[in-house]
Amino acid sequence: MDATVKKVKDLLAAETNLSPALRSTLEVLILLVQLLVNRLSLTSRNSSQPPSKDRFPARIKSPARTNKPGGQPGRVGTTLRVIETPDAISLLTVDRSALPPGDYRDVGYERRQVFDIDICRVVTEYRAQILEDQAGRRYTAPFPAQVTKAVQYGNGVKAQAVYLSQYQLIPYQRVEEHFQDQLQLPISAGSIFAFNQQAYALLAQFEQKLITKLLASRVQHADETGININGKNHWLHCLSNTQFTLYYAHAKRGADAMIAKNVLPRFTGLLVHDHWKPYFQLNCQHALCNAHHLRELTYAHEQEQQAWAKAMIDLLLSLQQAVQAHAGALPAAQVSDYLAQYRALLQQAEQECPPPDPSKRPGQRGRPKRSKSRNLLERLRRYEQETLRFMIDAEVPFTNNQGENDIRMTKLHQKIAGCFRSQEGADIFCRVRSYLSTCRKNNVSASQALNLLFDGKLPAFID
Repeated sequence: MDATVKKVKDLLAAETNLSPALRSTLEVLILLVQLLVNRLSLTSRNSSQPPSKDRFPARIKSPARTNKPGGQPGRVGTTLRVIETPDAISLLTVDRSALPPGDYRDVGYERRQVFDIDICRVVTEYRAQILEDQAGRRYTAPFPAQVTKAVQYGNGVKAQAVYLSQYQLIPYQRVEEHFQDQLQLPISAGSIFAFNQQAYALLAQFEQKLITKLLASRVQHADETGININGKNHWLHCLSNTQFTLYYAHAKRGADAMIAKNVLPRFTGLLVHDHWKPYFQLNCQHALCNAHHLRELTYAHEQEQQAWAKAMIDLLLSLQQAVQAHAGALPAAQVSDYLAQYRALLQQAEQECPPPDPSKRPGQRGRPKRSKSRNLLERLRRYEQETLRFMIDAEVPFTNNQGENDIRMTKLHQKIAGCFRSQEGADIFCRVRSYLSTCRKNNVSASQALNLLFDGKLPAFID
């Protein structure tokens, strides 16, 4: 396609009898063809496009197996094991009428255990004693604080409803069906939403403590993704590290959203991100995601035939392997060597990918348009320290995968639900998911975390 377009351009330049109007029209059509071809050539390998949008995904062949199928030596299995305290015991006796005549004595038993589940509804009735004295005055025993109505749902129902709707992302109607079919418990979508609202309110204190923990962290990952709230485009922002996760939704993507939550403006540590420009307005150190650089370099090499881009891919990947071999940070001598290679490669790239010539734009103002490859080259030079920080700081990763992984479930929610119906629904989702994600990172399961929440407690790690 590139060769065909070049040939057409050459023929058009050699044709001297075309009217200016026709020539301009053909040039516009050629430009449109190039733009469409470039768009069709974008994949998850050379851009930020997700793999789900690849038209013809390439099959990656697995390396040849050298091990036998099944568990490998040293692997800890997870098979069922006999336990010493079963919940129920069923005694099986021998039918003596089927035995030959004779005397028999009991010498023990052979045991087998069946692990099963029993999904059932449990109704607890509280009966408060009433005493009456000689004067007719009555004294009633107090009910537990959480028992406020004649008939109500327990904390276990609330925790399960929030778990299914906010963690497993099951639509409200299907959660209704689950309670009705499995537990014979009538519950409405309105009740489920009310349980989610209650969880949101109970987590206000947790969110403040979470923000305090994030501000005290040395390294944070930042990422954002588009969401739909009542038919309008919004952004879901994520701040996280290996221990904590904070989500929040906002109508804007940049500085306004950061100021509204007031976390990043107060952060003074090191922020790992995908080179979204507003992040550089913050008063903190920065580290850039090299997974994004590798994808852009792949595009420059495959689509724009930039040889320096392939060399830079090889350099970054070899640098990543060297850092892993040295447990996260390179010795000073190796740092100097890799830094010299990095700078020399960018200097060579200047010859292959020079800046546009301003003299060829007579009468036009502003910065000359640059190709994607040229923009990438200038960015790698300008943000050298942020790109290579991972080789000198053991806490800085090669990529921003932590932030991207933490935000991935949001995209799954969008696929299932399509949108949030209201800002309140988005806020509930963000705060509850912040809590559950943080709990899982600290070895507290989602079910355990929600049971603690509705019992009025928070996990010990947050204090």
